Amino acid sequence: MNLQPYIQDIPDFPKKDIIFKDITPLFKNQQAFQSAVEQLIAICPEPGSIDKVIGIESRGFIMGSIIANRLNAGFVPVRKQGKLPAEVISQKYDLEYGSAILEIHKDAIQEGERVLIHDDVLATGGTAKATQALIEKLGGTVVQFNFLIELVFLKGREGLNAPVGTLLTY
Repeated sequence: MNLQPYIQDIPDFPKKDIIFKDITPLFKNQQAFQSAVEQLIAICPEPGSIDKVIGIESRGFIMGSIIANRLNAGFVPVRKQGKLPAEVISQKYDLEYGSAILEIHKDAIQEGERVLIHDDVLATGGTAKATQALIEKLGGTVVQFNFLIELVFLKGREGLNAPVGTLLTY
């Protein structure tokens, strides 16, 4: 199924001159949502080869948890600063319209665990790189990055140190 008709462009969000790729229309259409899940699973490593799936706040949680379930892996959220209740480690990063800090629970990843990182959009790669740094600080290995959308013109893939799977490119 072609998923592009379910991606909506929102101009000037979250600030002027940014065109935000809104995936919520995809989620509210059951057939498109199911097709996206199946397509994402198809580009993932085989079940059993991943120990944890990381979902990046917040849209990465939606598909990331489904992917984890389908791969028989655990699910771990990576959140913006101050959102996780237990002891965390942090990583500052830059994105196309500012900077932020991501956090993960200190006990979320064990030494040697194989990790898939999932998020909705790959733009400059700052969020994905910061997430990979968190995983590596905890002793995990990023096996693959998965995204619904890649904004190719921002060249975010170039800074990532693992294979990248995407469903849609702009």
